[in-house]
Amino acid sequence: MNATPMLQSWLRISALLMASAVIFGAFGAHALKSKLSEYHLQVFQTGIEYHFIHALGMLIVVALGAANLLPVTALTWIQRIFFAGIILFSGSLYLLALTDKRWLGAITPIGGTLFILGWILIAIKCTGGHE
Repeated sequence: MNATPMLQSWLRISALLMASAVIFGAFGAHALKSKLSEYHLQVFQTGIEYHFIHALGMLIVVALGAANLLPVTALTWIQRIFFAGIILFSGSLYLLALTDKRWLGAITPIGGTLFILGWILIAIKCTGGHE
């Protein structure tokens, strides 16, 4: 693949987000298992699941861009939206699980809304190979 620097950057960011999801998953499974309640472990696990799914989604968006199935502007916005969604959705759940600060739960739906927006943008902007 002869990727543009922009695609290469998003590929690296996506791969690092996948790696961080594995790290958080291992941390939750091993270091937190005996320290958090079942509820807090489930909250943490939900953050990991959505982190994984949307980091993988970001890799898919890179592939769509490399195949010229997404315009560059749309690709950039979708990546930014998914990245922000991971930070807000998964990040708020990680912090909620670790700190029990319930107000963090108010941030989570913002991230979820960003995830939905990103997927809808893919559906609207994917050109199917025709610009």
